[in-house]
Amino acid sequence: MSHGPRSGLYAVSSALLAMSRHLEVRDVLKTIVASARELLDAQYAALGVPDDHGGFAQFVVDGVSDAQWKAIGPLPRQHGILAAMLREARPERLADVREDPRFEGWPEAHPDMSDFLGLPIRDGDEIIGALFLANKLRAEEGPPCPEPDGRCGFTEDDEELLTILAQHAAIALTNARLYERSRELTIAEERSRLAHELHDAVSQKLFSLRLTAQAAATLVDRDPSRAKGELQQVAALAAEATEELRAAVVELRPAALDEDGLVATLRTQIQVLDRAHSARVTFSSNGVRALPASQEEAMLRVAQEALHNALRHSGATRVAVTLERRGPGAVLRVTDDGSGFEPTAIRSAGRHLGLVSMRDRSSGVGGKLTVESAPGKGTMIEMEVPGG
Repeated sequence: MSHGPRSGLYAVSSALLAMSRHLEVRDVLKTIVASARELLDAQYAALGVPDDHGGFAQFVVDGVSDAQWKAIGPLPRQHGILAAMLREARPERLADVREDPRFEGWPEAHPDMSDFLGLPIRDGDEIIGALFLANKLRAEEGPPCPEPDGRCGFTEDDEELLTILAQHAAIALTNARLYERSRELTIAEERSRLAHELHDAVSQKLFSLRLTAQAAATLVDRDPSRAKGELQQVAALAAEATEELRAAVVELRPAALDEDGLVATLRTQIQVLDRAHSARVTFSSNGVRALPASQEEAMLRVAQEALHNALRHSGATRVAVTLERRGPGAVLRVTDDGSGFEPTAIRSAGRHLGLVSMRDRSSGVGGKLTVESAPGKGTMIEMEVPGG
């Protein structure tokens, strides 16, 4: 087997590195499929992730155009050689898949396939996916193929190489799943925290509002001037409750990163926070390019946590958020003129201020978090990510 300049160890190494670069499950699946097709000189490659019913929850292809894939129709159901791969959990190398007794045909728009190589992806005893390759292409070097279409069929060496790839694919896919689960847990924890804060802050305001309105109602006939003062207090309390609600909604609302990008999303949220709080909140950006989705999300969450600290705990009158390009990556900086804290006491302050969560988010995307603060001197939180 030969791959021209991308041969042997270099080709395998490139494929494994490509798989380890991504954190999102969908990105990892696409990279595994593309790597397998290139590494084994196949015309088509696919990867199926099983559901709980003997079929596929996800199915990713490479070598098939978007238009062709759309014409093929829904995801493969639980039938044929593909489902057999999940049930029997063993490698399958076939000279012509169409002649296998388990073959049940394919839709009209499906590309023509003959030689086939399939392999389960395992995590311990669990099958977490199955790799499928079809139509081995003639190598650039080596003996010519006897077949008129230039296909030689998959070899034992191909199967061995795919086995190595599948072992590393299992690691990459498991890591991506763990990352997504941890992110979901973090989001759930944040929403729980916000719900508690929303309940405490707004409930207190509404309780005071109710009592003040009742006082105004009893005074309106016998002491109109005092009643007027109470009604002014009602208006002030209502405005404060509105601000608390608006700020909470900003944090609860899913960020429109996919549609708007990090810069626009941050700018919009900071404009709302500036209106909702007495502190002046500003935002500026300079030359920032689009970053990998995981880095943009981590930066947004760190910015939200730092803003939360500055506006709710520090007593700051001014908070400045900047986002700047640094090489292929970016630097986020949140600076406030609030009460600050002693960095040597960061262990006790860390949980309260969410610093542990911020550090975890930053390191989780290959970034670096720096915290500078002193009592009475404000706080500066900086996060740098490498880009991608």
